[in-house]
Amino acid sequence: DDTTIYLFGTFHLLDGRPWFNDEVRTAFDASSEVVLEAIIPENPAELQPLIVRYALDPQGRSLSTLLTAEQNAELGRALQTLGSPPAAFDRFEPWFVAMSMTAVAAQEMGISSDNGPEGVITRAARARNIPVSELEGIEWQLRLFDGMPEEMQLRQLRQSLDELDQIRETLQPMLAAWSEGDVERLRRIMMQSSDQAPDLLRFHITDRNRTWAGWIQERMARPGTVFLAVGGAHLTGDDSVQNLLRARGLRAERVPHVEAAAPPS
Repeated sequence: DDTTIYLFGTFHLLDGRPWFNDEVRTAFDASSEVVLEAIIPENPAELQPLIVRYALDPQGRSLSTLLTAEQNAELGRALQTLGSPPAAFDRFEPWFVAMSMTAVAAQEMGISSDNGPEGVITRAARARNIPVSELEGIEWQLRLFDGMPEEMQLRQLRQSLDELDQIRETLQPMLAAWSEGDVERLRRIMMQSSDQAPDLLRFHITDRNRTWAGWIQERMARPGTVFLAVGGAHLTGDDSVQNLLRARGLRAERVPHVEAAAPPS
């Protein structure tokens, strides 16, 4: 009775479309605490030491030695298409190369972390002087990805290469579904690729959802209203955070749509 946690599914890379309004803004304004997956440093230079620590191959190997000649050629073509020299990522681990290629390709479409909800929500929370905390943290996430088995990392890279040409056809429908709050359509689009690699889905989504459901259950024991923003993928599918909460006896209800008054200009 004395605790409410709002679950907001974000889209980490976003264009300039409006979203911080209506029921999202109403829930945020009603909250006295914000929790994110990780607090993004305002200065990107702060990430450099962490990237060096967790994204570079610790054995000093070249990525090219882990790939077949055909895969190296495919990676080189992909990097050239994105405006990067073929050897730009050669000392990095496969997971970092896969994520970087996706981010660069999205940026060419005007979609980037600069417009991401996490930054907007953090700035709005600080403007209200309410605390912002994190479920995991940037270093924890980098350490998680760094700890992926090498074969899983290579499969993630191969999957990213396979999907690079279709990224526009994939991202735009995903963004449309996200903007409309169409959880089922968002899940279907995501599953088209994740069905091919269920262990990647489990590693990136399901296992973390279980941890977060435990955190939410513990947080429900203390009074307050919390705005919890995590990637939208975590709120879709059979193993969504909501379903895992239901298994723990906690009720999650969809917030009804409201049209909030426009802020004064």
